[in-house]
Amino acid sequence: MSLGLFAALQAPSLQQSLQDFVRVPHLLFVAALINTLITTLLNPLREDRVSDRFPHIVQDALFVVSFFGTATLIFRENWTASAVSAVVVGFAAQDTLGNAFAGLGIQIEKPFRVGHWIKVGEFEGKVEQVTWRATKIHTRDGTYVIVPNNTISKESITNYSEPILPARLHVDVGATYLKTPNEVKAALHEALAQSPLVLTSPAPRVVLHEFGSSSINYRVHFWVSDFEKEPAARDQVRTAIYYSFRRHDIEIPWPIQVEYEANAMPSVAMPREKIVEALRAVEIFGALDEDQVQELADGSREILYATGEVVVRQSEPGSSMFVLQGGEVRVTLDPGGQEVARIGAGGFFGEMSLLTGDPRTATVSTTQDTLLIEIPAESVRRVALRHPVVLDAVTTAVVARRVGLDKTRAATLTETALRDQSSTLITRVRRFLRLPGA
Repeated sequence: MSLGLFAALQAPSLQQSLQDFVRVPHLLFVAALINTLITTLLNPLREDRVSDRFPHIVQDALFVVSFFGTATLIFRENWTASAVSAVVVGFAAQDTLGNAFAGLGIQIEKPFRVGHWIKVGEFEGKVEQVTWRATKIHTRDGTYVIVPNNTISKESITNYSEPILPARLHVDVGATYLKTPNEVKAALHEALAQSPLVLTSPAPRVVLHEFGSSSINYRVHFWVSDFEKEPAARDQVRTAIYYSFRRHDIEIPWPIQVEYEANAMPSVAMPREKIVEALRAVEIFGALDEDQVQELADGSREILYATGEVVVRQSEPGSSMFVLQGGEVRVTLDPGGQEVARIGAGGFFGEMSLLTGDPRTATVSTTQDTLLIEIPAESVRRVALRHPVVLDAVTTAVVARRVGLDKTRAATLTETALRDQSSTLITRVRRFLRLPGA
């Protein structure tokens, strides 16, 4: 029996198997030792070491070369027959192999491509490069994030650039319960029209989202041509909403923590004295006395426009004029948008639409944040009914101003012609304002 076992142990195949088995602990110990040394030497453990961490592929390559060399020289290992060593090497390079296979899967399935805007886990940005080991993402902060493909294969991927290029965004805003939903929605659509990055097709949509504890909350859905513009687009829309709400006297409620009385809240409206002072400085109202200017101010209101917003558009109907309390506007003519004038603080425009209801003769837009005082036709009508002489004084001043803009024409226009033009304009104004004698 003992002789048979001894003979069996002498068989070449069994001897080789036993030798391989005995060598396994030694090979594992050598592998662990080499891996520890390489990691310690190459990675920055002290301030005098290299500043950047060596990539895994470099460490893996050094490990494989060192392990193969050590095992060959010391253990006289035959790599063509040793399955044990292959397992050890495969185990050591499992991260690299995992990234390689994950990169291959990304290239085949193509959940995203270079140039797409994606979100993977906590990382969001534009894909700059996809290699067999990792994906390079350019974030909004201007930094690059290198995400291993093995990590990407385990995370949910949000691709903002597919299946269609335009991306839909939304902005939530709360409005006071004192304004009807239709009024608020109209103001929100006006804000969207003032946002250049918002696409008109697909059309934006405004929905009443919920009734909150202190406000009615609306959700504004809109589309942009590229998700990369998302921060700028949201900023544009939110900014336009603020100015639109100010113009339409729609309050965005303050967070309510304690009870307060309405008259205790600070007012953002322009003091009435400021409006009176601004109207008194307008040349066409120079003939009005103090009481008449006060009455005109009672029917006027302040409105605020952001930089680049359109106040009035050429050919659109109008029945009011505007006085600039602060800021600046530019006057352009269609077609082509040729600029013909700029009006600063203390100036005014829209007087003909105020007096006659004629369509706007030009497009007026702001070049900076601009505070305007809007004078509606109804306010002029009330003053004219109580003081008929006001109408004659204002229309004569308007005609003189329009003539004064053309020096050549002013030089040839006689006093009689000026009275005729004023008379014709007064007739039109009386008809538009529905005054007696029209």
